[in-house]
Amino acid sequence: MNKTLLCLGFGYTARALAPRLLAQGWRVIGTSREVVEAEGVEMITWPGQAVSLDGVTHVLSSIGPNADGDPLLAAMGDQLAAARELDWAGYLSTTAVYGHHGGAWVDEATPVTPSSERGDWRAKAEAHWQAIPGLPLHIFRLAGIYGPGRGPFAKLMAGKARRIVKPGQVFSRIHVEDIAQVLAASIAQPNPGAIYNVCDDDPAPPQDVLGHAAELLGLPMPAEVPFDEAGMTPMARSFYGENKRVRNRRIREELRVELLYPTYREGLRAVLEAEDMESFVPPAEPPGV
Repeated sequence: MNKTLLCLGFGYTARALAPRLLAQGWRVIGTSREVVEAEGVEMITWPGQAVSLDGVTHVLSSIGPNADGDPLLAAMGDQLAAARELDWAGYLSTTAVYGHHGGAWVDEATPVTPSSERGDWRAKAEAHWQAIPGLPLHIFRLAGIYGPGRGPFAKLMAGKARRIVKPGQVFSRIHVEDIAQVLAASIAQPNPGAIYNVCDDDPAPPQDVLGHAAELLGLPMPAEVPFDEAGMTPMARSFYGENKRVRNRRIREELRVELLYPTYREGLRAVLEAEDMESFVPPAEPPGV
């Protein structure tokens, strides 16, 4: 039987997953707000064009919720509830649903207790997806995503990077290619109802990650800036309001995933190799800055 994946929101993660499935002969359909091209992928501009589940066997949603809920479910919830040919459905969530734990470890059995607005939105969206009867749902709680085009190197080379230090603060993170292999592994061995934390093995202070990136570039170590003196935006500060270490045991034991980049050290080196930093030109400063 031909397999078709519909990516509702063909963004950074879906772009990493698609080539894996296309190489296996899959049909891949993606939606985007803007007209985009992706080799081998049938693109639909949505909202705008109609999106059908006819012939679709697998669905992946990466569309984020807002204060009004999940816009995808508002538009297609009835279609998803009526779909009976789906073998697998995936929803990309975030570890922000766990909230703040003072640096302690959390796993998939940890109660959902969001401490931020975005975490609360995601927790509610998860519950709405779980409430769709008969949907073979798999939830993936992603840590901070990085990869080619989303590394710290451009900012470092532009001289704009700061090592913001908040004592005891750590973040979990995950390379986009490791997200793709987790999704592919789940698709290959579906377990409806499953929830997976998707993160690497090494929750680490953000200043250590940035410092390692500077070392890889052979640049001077950026100066440390105390968190309380950093003058960050409210959104940036909110990320530091949550401190936890996220376990990834389930993706290793149940899905048998061996991470390509088990720590930020391997991951950053791969990002550096993928990015053409020799041709990097720092952006011009905007007027008045």
